[in-house]
Amino acid sequence: MPSGSCRNEVPPANPVQVTGRAAPVKIFRLALWPHRALSQRVTGAFLNALGILIGAMFGLAMPKPLSLRTQVFFRSALGTLTICFGLRLVWLSINGSFLSSLKQILTALFAVMLGNLTGKLLRLQKVSNRLGHHAGSLIASAQAGAPHRSVDGFSACTVLFCAAPLGLLGAVTDGLPPSGNQFGYFWLLAIKAVMDGLAMMGFVRTFGWPPALSAFPVFVFLGAITVACQFCAKTFLELHGLTDSLNAAGGLMACAVALVILEVRRVELANFLPSLVIAPLLAWLIG
Repeated sequence: MPSGSCRNEVPPANPVQVTGRAAPVKIFRLALWPHRALSQRVTGAFLNALGILIGAMFGLAMPKPLSLRTQVFFRSALGTLTICFGLRLVWLSINGSFLSSLKQILTALFAVMLGNLTGKLLRLQKVSNRLGHHAGSLIASAQAGAPHRSVDGFSACTVLFCAAPLGLLGAVTDGLPPSGNQFGYFWLLAIKAVMDGLAMMGFVRTFGWPPALSAFPVFVFLGAITVACQFCAKTFLELHGLTDSLNAAGGLMACAVALVILEVRRVELANFLPSLVIAPLLAWLIG
């Protein structure tokens, strides 16, 4: 080093501070291949599958099922949490002045109403009911001692867990979180994970361990929806500022789900699913 130099040539201790870039934080990623479509975060789908497996283990280990009092406690707690996380999703999606926020809320409400009408025209609830009846027939045949008892239990659980409207809503909000959120909004799927885990505790007591394997198709199905949203729709919606409108409608839909969980009112949840498409479309038209 030249004698006239007074600099200390000491390498930086933390390269992150020099570049100004924060180190990436990964909760759970589907990194099966170095490609953007297969390197997306799927935390919600992972939690849902994990909840099913944990519920199965508890169901096989517990000597007797949960008491009615415990079931009522879980139902009340899950319903309350669903309302909280639904309203929180709405809160995170609303921004700007008072008039702007009021406009966004009214747009989300109108989108939910239009989505319900569209769902009725498309008869989405009837499709959901058919899937539920199919799962119920599989459970009935398995309980009657059919030869493929374990297979029927696995198929019934797969249909019930994959077709749940809360799962579809949660997968979309996990893939398209509100603007400014680093991670996906996986809280709705976390609630579904607890619900499915509690249901699985009863299924494994009836059909044995095979229904627990439904965790894998549930993970693939919900994870595929999340990845599709992240890879195909996220860039376009964020570019036009439409992600928050979708999430505001999704938060209101979550509150409707809570009414069913709490057994306050029977709501045709599947009919509300078109709201997730109508909300950003309305926001784009209104401007």
